[in-house]
Amino acid sequence: MNDDVERPVREQLEAYNARDIDAFMPWWADDCQYFAFPSTLLAGSAAEIRARHIERFKEPDLHGELLSRIVVGNVVVDHETVTRNFPEGKGEVDVICIYEIAHGKIAKAWFKLGERRFSAPIA
Repeated sequence: MNDDVERPVREQLEAYNARDIDAFMPWWADDCQYFAFPSTLLAGSAAEIRARHIERFKEPDLHGELLSRIVVGNVVVDHETVTRNFPEGKGEVDVICIYEIAHGKIAKAWFKLGERRFSAPIA
């Protein structure tokens, strides 16, 4: 059962790291909700999540490194370090990702971001 809950999260992270929108999207429910923790709605549908990630996937250094994962019931919690190309430059941010799984897809997700760390001094 744990694999059934974990699989959508594992597969979407692999697609995220490949920057493959067509492999990324099937793991999100059509009516999924995507939040900045705790309750700021950033996207209220798969179409809105797709639009956000088409832009994100243009970042050449985008990569989420999974540090730990726990599964409790139908919830998966990941701790990741994400490398991004921020407007200020290349950097990293620690992220806690909380996914609620229903019917084999991500129904809701919450993301808590830490402080950005930059690879080089900001000019």
